[in-house]
Amino acid sequence: MTDTKTKKLAELNDLCRTAMGIAGRLVQTAGICALSQEDQSAIRKKVETFDAFTPDNDPHKERDFGAFEHNGERVFWKIDYYNTTLSMGSEDPSDPKQTVRVLTIMLAEDY
Repeated sequence: MTDTKTKKLAELNDLCRTAMGIAGRLVQTAGICALSQEDQSAIRKKVETFDAFTPDNDPHKERDFGAFEHNGERVFWKIDYYNTTLSMGSEDPSDPKQTVRVLTIMLAEDY
């Protein structure tokens, strides 16, 4: 992938993460949904403000995955790229006209 496409992916993924439910779809696993509304809100805030990207957790520099602790629980979030009908992966995730981003927030044990 070219540096330009990678940079575009990172920008679109940051937008998806910081504008949850607006610049993409938001999915929370059953483990997250079982938490209190307060905890769910705090976790979404941590996802929105996540900036601890490293070569270990972001080797392709797409900013599409993160992990953190919340009240002793390990939480993961990830962004997947689908076509506009959500029937298969997007042919070009750097093109927002043909890509729907799905941000999934989960407890590590849900993975």
